[in-house]
Amino acid sequence: MTAPSGRWIQQWDPEDETFWNRTGERVARRNLLYSVLSEHIGFSIWTMWSVLVLFMGPEYGLTPADKFLLTSMVTLVGAVVRVPYTFAVAVFGGRNWTVVSAALLLVPTVAAFTVMEPGTSFSTFLLVGLLAGIGGGNFASSMTNINAFFPLRKKGWALGLNAGGGNIGVPVIQLAALAVIGAGGGPRVLLGLYIPLIVVAAVLAARYMDNLATASNDTGAAKDAARDPHTWIMSFLYVGTFGSFIGYSFAFGQVLQNQFDRTPLEAAYVTFVGPLLGSLIRPVGGRLADRYGGSRITLWNFVGMGAATGVLVVASTQKSPALFTVAFVVLFVLTGLGNGSTYKMIPGIFQAKALARGLSGEEAAAYGRRLSGASMGLIGAVGALGGVGINLAFRQSFLSYGSGTGAFVAFLAFYAVCLAVTRAVYLRRPARPAAPTAVAEEKPRLNHAEV
Repeated sequence: MTAPSGRWIQQWDPEDETFWNRTGERVARRNLLYSVLSEHIGFSIWTMWSVLVLFMGPEYGLTPADKFLLTSMVTLVGAVVRVPYTFAVAVFGGRNWTVVSAALLLVPTVAAFTVMEPGTSFSTFLLVGLLAGIGGGNFASSMTNINAFFPLRKKGWALGLNAGGGNIGVPVIQLAALAVIGAGGGPRVLLGLYIPLIVVAAVLAARYMDNLATASNDTGAAKDAARDPHTWIMSFLYVGTFGSFIGYSFAFGQVLQNQFDRTPLEAAYVTFVGPLLGSLIRPVGGRLADRYGGSRITLWNFVGMGAATGVLVVASTQKSPALFTVAFVVLFVLTGLGNGSTYKMIPGIFQAKALARGLSGEEAAAYGRRLSGASMGLIGAVGALGGVGINLAFRQSFLSYGSGTGAFVAFLAFYAVCLAVTRAVYLRRPARPAAPTAVAEEKPRLNHAEV
């Protein structure tokens, strides 16, 4: 392993245990640490409008539907930019792009600081909110970068820790908002806190991270990943897990305000709990998937999500804020667990396909890294679109029924479909023994032990 000027590492083979134990693990963990920091702040900036809307009282002139539309569009941009952010790692290098993507977070933060006052038009808020969407892209580039650093046997833990540390940026900014509201401060105080943190993250990434020369730009991998049915099946499942997490993170406080008449401070006291627990448990989902298989954990996770959503329907119709809050927090925890298990499935799926092609050793590992890294950007982008759907569903439900009950019924039906897809594609055994090569091209079905 060599790291010449510009911190480029020319040779990297994490599947070689001697290399991994001697130097690889130390370098990979260092890059993981600073990648988590940058992604963490990216998530905070992406979701800052989930708390800024709590500050925006009647004097801002925005209706609940306006606020749900605003957060929907922020989520949409965050989903779309994940695709180019994924491939930016290969073009610029993981370290270099982490520095750039961290520094870019200054743009939406300073813009929001400038316009956040009564009298600003809704169109201006919407435009500035769209800028915050770039924070959602940091997740995709970070996951693609870290995926290349770790061996297959460690990916569930590493990706779960990386994503969980990023996800926790959601409750952290919500906690910061709680402190600011409690101290009588305004939204500009909250935004001002993050400007120096962004600079620190960019400087630390430049100082301590590395680029992997082996992660070269490979447009063929992107095309192969887009043609593979597993990429789209996993995208669908990730809509159910991460799409739920990010959608509920934006919507939870607004639902408490609009359905249960909570004040901004009362909503802020509760809003952060679900995203915090969901973020903390994501590495556990990855660890469980490493041990028991991602598909099995994902299946039972969707069972739990369906049950929690059913309780939310009851709590919503009975107008029980206590039951509603508890069930919502449980649902958040399950989204985090499912985030970890579904992402662990991705490298396992493509590793299994490599073995089915007759590849072995480093050749199989390289094939798996190539396609799983390319697919992660697409899966992360489509999954984040679930957050758009959730906020639009809440918007329509409040317009039509005056509550979120209709949206929860729709979510319950969707989780049932996710459960059925997981079982049919990744857990159901073939009717008769298949040849080893039958896994690959025709039917997207893999043994649960492999994913």
